[in-house]
Amino acid sequence: MIFTRWSAKLPGTQRRTAARSDRATPPAGPAAPTPPATPPGAGDTPTTSGTGSVPAARAEPASPEGTTPVATPPTVDALSVHDILGTIPALVAVVYGPEHRIAYVNGAYAAVFGPRPAGHTAHEALPELTELGLLPLMDQVLRSGKPRTVKSRKVPGGAGPDRTRDGYYTFTCTPIEVAASGPAPDPEVACVAPHKGVLVFGADVTDQVEAAERLRASEARQRAAAVTLQRSLLPQELEQPDDLRVAATYQPGGTDAAVGGDWYDVITLGAGRTALVIGDVMGRGVRAAAVMGQLRTAVRAYARLDLPPHEVLQLLDGLAAEIDASQIATCVYAVHDPNEGRLVYASAGHLPILVRDADGTVRRAAEPTGPPLGTGGWLHTSGSVPLGPGCSAVLYTDGLVERRDKDIDHGVDALEAAFAGATGAPDIVCDRLLRSLGITATHDDDVAILVLQHPERTGHDAELFHNAALELLGGTEAAPRARAFASGVLASWRFSPELHDLGVLAASELVANSLQHGTPPMRLRLRRTDRRLIIEVTDGDDHLPRRRRAEPADEAGRGISIVATIASSWGSRRTPGGGKAVWCEFALPRS
Repeated sequence: MIFTRWSAKLPGTQRRTAARSDRATPPAGPAAPTPPATPPGAGDTPTTSGTGSVPAARAEPASPEGTTPVATPPTVDALSVHDILGTIPALVAVVYGPEHRIAYVNGAYAAVFGPRPAGHTAHEALPELTELGLLPLMDQVLRSGKPRTVKSRKVPGGAGPDRTRDGYYTFTCTPIEVAASGPAPDPEVACVAPHKGVLVFGADVTDQVEAAERLRASEARQRAAAVTLQRSLLPQELEQPDDLRVAATYQPGGTDAAVGGDWYDVITLGAGRTALVIGDVMGRGVRAAAVMGQLRTAVRAYARLDLPPHEVLQLLDGLAAEIDASQIATCVYAVHDPNEGRLVYASAGHLPILVRDADGTVRRAAEPTGPPLGTGGWLHTSGSVPLGPGCSAVLYTDGLVERRDKDIDHGVDALEAAFAGATGAPDIVCDRLLRSLGITATHDDDVAILVLQHPERTGHDAELFHNAALELLGGTEAAPRARAFASGVLASWRFSPELHDLGVLAASELVANSLQHGTPPMRLRLRRTDRRLIIEVTDGDDHLPRRRRAEPADEAGRGISIVATIASSWGSRRTPGGGKAVWCEFALPRS
């Protein structure tokens, strides 16, 4: 009995009862609608509908008879546009007609620009739209029926709760239709029929704009620091040799903060000779700049040894692998000797040197060239190209001639054509080459250019540059001939008596040292520039002299010490054909 009384409440019995009811009552036309449900707890006993169905187990029970049903939720159509637009923080204005008469502005708009009277034209009552440049845009929207957007327009005093800072808004103008709703608030304007209008929606993007400006400022500071680092690793001032005119330029690539690995240098070697170097470490970033700085320092150190170009590159090759095995660098090292009128060079995977003759003909320096630095296992060799008076040459990195859509040979051809017509001083030539090759501030790769000129000397300038040489034949009797030759040449060059005597003494000591320790052929060469007097002796022995302290009882060993004491500088080097050259310099007084 108890089971029968409460069986309707047990799960499963409802389903069985419903099944029996379905089998007992055949369908008779469309089913009647199910009564609206009542909230839980309104009744525990399920009630059958007109079709005899029973709510499923664990479902909300149907509302018993006599219970008031819950109201249907409101739809969007029932919401007030004023209530919606009035509560959003964006700026909203609705205008209609060709004169853009005001139909509505929300509270956010009024808070920024002040209240605006309805019915007035935008030109009269919305001057801010004119200042923001939105009126022509609204005309386009009204004519075309398509929305338009302008981004990040500055609104003075349009941000912050106290309106003390400028705001930025993105405005979207959307075409709408303003329906008739009786007379407008302005008695002189009646809105008695639907009008085409424009909804102006301004989204506050002040935080985004300020964040973007802070990011740009940070990137600008980082780039400035990177460029400063890069330039600090380059020569702050190029050395200017006596016989050459040299200029260089560096153009950082791209707009990011990554520094490049391009570098150049000019190193005076003594005896009128000059070393010129340009290189490029592959890649960008601090690592490339660090490798570049170490290689440039190493080049200057190796240059002081006055080694042939290919031996300098051989030393750099091993050093580059030790510095960073993952970095590859290209390099050209060249030495100009005014006495020979040639440019001797060696290349490690770098682009060819371009040489322009006095008649304007441009040619590429031929091989040899080797693989980039850091690869190892290669013996570099030196080549040479004539570079006499009136000739010019340009050394450059691949950023000047390489383009993503063209072969690099096309870039070198374009550089040849530009270099053929680029006249003037070296710094002017650098600028003209940059313009001719289309290098701008937005170029995506670093560019380094080194231009050297061997000018022709004419007029008074030619009087300041002289050469004189004497072949030292015979034995010890060559020494007095060398002293007499040096005395006569220095007297003809009108040096002061003091400088004349010092020059004769230096020439005598160098010749005596060569006669004692060297082998034929021997030569004495004197050279005068506008800034120095150079005395050089060459012989066939390749053992370089060194300065040493002579004991009081020694009868020899003081010659090089004497020369080092009286001269401004001195040095020695091995000559390409075998043998050596020992030289000293005297700085001339400034006139």
